Amino acid sequence: MRYLRRGIVHLDAGRFKYEIREIVAVAETLRALGVEMKSWENIGDPVHKGEALPEWIKEIIGKLVATDETYGYTATQGLLEAREFLSRQVNARGGCQITPKDIIFFNGLGDAVARLFGTMKREARIIGPSPAYPTHSSAEAAHSGYEHLTYDLVPEKGWMPNLEELENKIRYNDTIAGILLINPGNPTGTVYPRDILEKIVAIARRYRVMVIADEIYCNILYNGAQTAHLSEVIGDLPGIALKGISKEYPWPGGRCGWIEVFNQDRDQDFAEYITSVINAKMLEVCSTSLPQHSIPIVMSDPRYPGHMEHRLRAFEHRVNEAVDIFEATKGVHVIRPQGAFYMPVLFDEGVLNDRQTLPIANPEARAFVEEKVQGVPADKRFAYYLLAAEGICVVPLTGFCSERFGFRVTVLEVDDEKRVWTWRTISKAIETYLAS
Repeated sequence: MRYLRRGIVHLDAGRFKYEIREIVAVAETLRALGVEMKSWENIGDPVHKGEALPEWIKEIIGKLVATDETYGYTATQGLLEAREFLSRQVNARGGCQITPKDIIFFNGLGDAVARLFGTMKREARIIGPSPAYPTHSSAEAAHSGYEHLTYDLVPEKGWMPNLEELENKIRYNDTIAGILLINPGNPTGTVYPRDILEKIVAIARRYRVMVIADEIYCNILYNGAQTAHLSEVIGDLPGIALKGISKEYPWPGGRCGWIEVFNQDRDQDFAEYITSVINAKMLEVCSTSLPQHSIPIVMSDPRYPGHMEHRLRAFEHRVNEAVDIFEATKGVHVIRPQGAFYMPVLFDEGVLNDRQTLPIANPEARAFVEEKVQGVPADKRFAYYLLAAEGICVVPLTGFCSERFGFRVTVLEVDDEKRVWTWRTISKAIETYLAS
């Protein structure tokens, strides 16, 4: 039935896909059928997983809430004091130097990504990694009207990018205007060493394309990982780094992210593009004020480094704990993450088929899943059976713009007993599923 006289759906609306939350709809249906949902491994929300914001950060935010200025607008690009603080942090690294005018705040990086692609010329393509983070891949695909362009991250090489493939795709496709990288990686947990970043920048310089780096996890490194910020390797090339507080404080509900723009004066078209991003933001007036006010105070507090170090040690322990369990699981393999708080578990080649199942006690849930798995990718089939059989929600790797079969879990659960139970239950489910 149609009532409106004109169609209003955007031609590329179907390209907006976000498997991380879409699988929740399946889980909620199963819950309505009586399945107990025991572990949500689908989304990177530390607070949801039991991590409490330190009391001293809460106290700072509480005092800010009591001040009238946090209830008002900021400048369109963001609070000047916060931009001054962040630009000093960038400049202290000794690479590309920026000013507060090179920083723009957004209501989280999802907002930033939407603005960056929404104001970009439709014919300009951004090539990104596969596996890809769905916010980037969906936004790029919807903006261009085509499937997201990708370069391969190779698990056999520690999820490092296939640089030869990346360069060839740029060489033979002159619509590509930029390279997207995610460092540390989501969903891979990969941390790019400096020389890999330098090689990516070198490719970008050879073909005169910009670099966009999602660095939201840039300070979450462990297992001996070392890397560099884009500002340290970009040189005089136009580029953009994406950052935020949601994963660091952590304060995901604060919806506070920003971009750092490098070398605006290097290219007139790039400068006009950044101006268009600011002008589009101006229509919204500004981003939420309170989190911006907190940044210079919280991040300059002498307790902040210790707070981050404590979290890194916890993530390192949990990652290594998960790796030990899944390395001993038949039919799958893992690459030890070095950053962020995610880990993909890859199925060995050829072990999956469309006849495998898990025992589901609830007959209504079993019927729902049996219908739901018709025609879906093999790893999504496993994820649905795991949901109904064990009440554990994971995200299939094919939901990350990848052709490899696997699934992503987080290492955020603070309850030691529940976390180990989750890993072991998934491990046992894998072996049962593959043997069925």
